[in-house]
Amino acid sequence: MCVRYLLCFLLGLLPGVLYAQSAAQSCSAPNLDGGYFVPEQAAYSHDTTLTYACDRGRKPAAEGWWATSTCQNGKWLPEPQCIDANGCLPLTIPHGEYTEDSDGWFKEGEKERVKCNEGFYLKNWDATAVCLNGTWTSVPICEKSITACGEPPKIPHAVIVGQKYKEVFAADSNVQYECEEGYTVEGEESKKTIICISGNWTEGPTCRATRPESGSGGSTVGGSRPGTGHGAAGGGSTPSGGSAVRPVHLTYCGNSPTVPNGEVFQSTELFLKYQCNHYYKLEGPATVYCYSNGLWSEKPTCRVAFCTVNTDGHPDLVPVGVQFIKEGEEMEFRCVDKWSFTNYAVGRCMKGRLWLSRCCNRGQITFGVC
Repeated sequence: MCVRYLLCFLLGLLPGVLYAQSAAQSCSAPNLDGGYFVPEQAAYSHDTTLTYACDRGRKPAAEGWWATSTCQNGKWLPEPQCIDANGCLPLTIPHGEYTEDSDGWFKEGEKERVKCNEGFYLKNWDATAVCLNGTWTSVPICEKSITACGEPPKIPHAVIVGQKYKEVFAADSNVQYECEEGYTVEGEESKKTIICISGNWTEGPTCRATRPESGSGGSTVGGSRPGTGHGAAGGGSTPSGGSAVRPVHLTYCGNSPTVPNGEVFQSTELFLKYQCNHYYKLEGPATVYCYSNGLWSEKPTCRVAFCTVNTDGHPDLVPVGVQFIKEGEEMEFRCVDKWSFTNYAVGRCMKGRLWLSRCCNRGQITFGVC
C-alpha cells in the first residue's frame, strides 16, 4: 500500500518537474560579428555554456583572448561580443564613478573623467583616463580624504536614523541618533546629532534608562529623589524641591564617563579630572563628580584645535604629505622652484579654519605684504 501511494505521488510530481524544465527558454545561436564559437549549433538548451574567440584585429569584450557565455532563459549572459583590439574594457574605479559607454567598451583615444565619491579625493588631482592601445593610461585613484570620517561610533541602546550605512562620511556630514524605547538622551537634546570635523566625529549622546518614580514623596537609593539634570559640585536642590544631590563615591555611578580624544589624568574617590589629547582643546568642566542620584555631573568635551594642509593637493607646494597646524599657530611651506628666489607659503590656523597664503619670498613675508 505504501509503495502504491509513493508511486502515485511521484507520478503526480513528474509533470510539474517536466513543466519547470520546459518553461526555461532555450537560446538560438548568438550573432557574433568578427568571431567564432564552439560548440556551433542552431539552438542551445538552458544553462548551456559556449566558448568564443575573435578574428585577427579583434578581442572578446572580457579579460583574455577567449571568453564564455551561458544561456539563461533565452538570453546569452554575458552577451558574446568582439571589439576592436585597441579598444578598452570598462574601468574599475574603487570609490569613484564615470559615464559608461552604451556599447560596453571604449574606442582607442577616448577619454573618461572620473568623479570621486563623497569623502574621497583624486590622488595627484588627475581626473582623466585615456584608452590607448587597448589599455587605460593614467587611471585616476580615489583616496580617502584626511578630513573624512569612518563609520559613526556605536552607542549602546541607540541607532542612527534617516541615514543609510556608509563606511566613509565626508567632512561636515552629520548623523542623528535615537535612543531605544525605555531610554532617553542624557544632557541636551542637541547631543543627538554628531558632526564629522577634520576626520573625527564630535561627541555622541549617552542613552540612559528612564528611572521611574517610586511614588509621591518616595526616594531613590541613597536617600535622594532623581533629578532631571546634573547638579553643581557640592550639591544643591533638585528642580522638584527634593533632597539635596551631593557627590558620593565614584563606584555608585558605574563606569567612568568616556570623553572622546581625552583621558583622565587625576582620580580620587570623589572626582575625576580630564585632559585632552594633543591638538584638542578642553571645553566645559575638567572635573567630573558622581552624584547621589546615580548620575555623573557634566563632563567636558575635547574640541578639534588644529588644521590640516595636504601639500600633495597644492601644485605650488613641495609635496611632503599632510601637515598639522595647532590652533592659533602658523607654519611655513616651501614652494616649488619656479621663481627667482626660494618662495614660501604661510599657513595659519584660526578657530579651526585654515588660511594659506600665496607663495612669497622672505622679504614679502617679513614686511607682511604676502
